[in-house]
Amino acid sequence: MSSDSLPYAADAEISLKREELDVLRNQYVKEEPFVSIQTKFNYAWGLIKSPRRDEQQLGVRLLTEIFRDAPERRRECLYYLALGHYKLGNYVEARRYNDLLMDREPNNMQARSLNKLIDDRVAKEGLVGLAIIGGAVAAGGIILGTLLKRRR
Repeated sequence: MSSDSLPYAADAEISLKREELDVLRNQYVKEEPFVSIQTKFNYAWGLIKSPRRDEQQLGVRLLTEIFRDAPERRRECLYYLALGHYKLGNYVEARRYNDLLMDREPNNMQARSLNKLIDDRVAKEGLVGLAIIGGAVAAGGIILGTLLKRRR
């Protein structure tokens, strides 16, 4: 499978219609307790694309099972595990899986695209965190200054 057959990270923001996800879920349920790897992968893929956190978490869990149990599907799983963790805000895990894929395929444009998204989100959230800390320090300084002024 070429790197062109994996979607760019931005494509994962486009959710399936509920009816489409239901088709994947129904196939998964129909095959239980012996779900094929392909059916499990398809359902996990649909769950990763979901806007619902609980569905994204289930998608990551299913992909983790496939990654563990089906070595021939690990490459595909790496990308979607990275994407799933990214959507869940688990940026360390997202980076870990994406780096594993980039180690195997340094020119993979999808992995590069996702890497940039991860970097941008970490930088953005880092700046927000710094702003919150800065605001707390400033508020603490004002309170301390007021208390010291009253003591005089």
